[in-house]
Amino acid sequence: MKEDVIATESFTHYGKTYFFDYLRAANGTDYIRIARSDRQPDDRFEKQCVVIFEENFPLLLEAMSCLFRTAGYQRAAGKEPERARGIKSWDPECRPREKLLLQGRDAMADAELIAMLIGGGSPKQTAVDLAAQILRSVDFSLSRLSKLTMEELCRFKGMGHAKSSAIISAMELAVRMAGAYRSHFYLKAVSH
Repeated sequence: MKEDVIATESFTHYGKTYFFDYLRAANGTDYIRIARSDRQPDDRFEKQCVVIFEENFPLLLEAMSCLFRTAGYQRAAGKEPERARGIKSWDPECRPREKLLLQGRDAMADAELIAMLIGGGSPKQTAVDLAAQILRSVDFSLSRLSKLTMEELCRFKGMGHAKSSAIISAMELAVRMAGAYRSHFYLKAVSH
């Protein structure tokens, strides 16, 4: 995949080098790649990275904000850091339902909206994590998500028939709504 580097930063600390790259893919989509390169005992380097696509930038910023705010509350309260899991452990304004109520639907990332359809995660991952995993599998394309079958959705750990049915139903409603919208404007154009 051809990519253009828009901006890059790096720093080294204790034998590990961190790279923060802001890139543009050949299709025009912007994304951030965060990578770490670790020097191994045999002097070779091992690299690990994560990629965050433009449509998920707001979710990343919101998650980071919630993470730091929660850590600040924990420290201020003198609490020992705990490995809190689950959306219920998040600050209320960061939880998808509360965020929808407080900030409206436009503030919601795709993964948060899909998480609300899923309803709940598992002890090892939240519904938002599961939704993000599903979106990653279709390259964050809602069109491709709308074509997934029950069997394809059920392959994800934590997705059964009920959760898969909720996603398929919502996607089908969106497809039907888009079709009705196109038909309305087509009929309007033909009648003029």
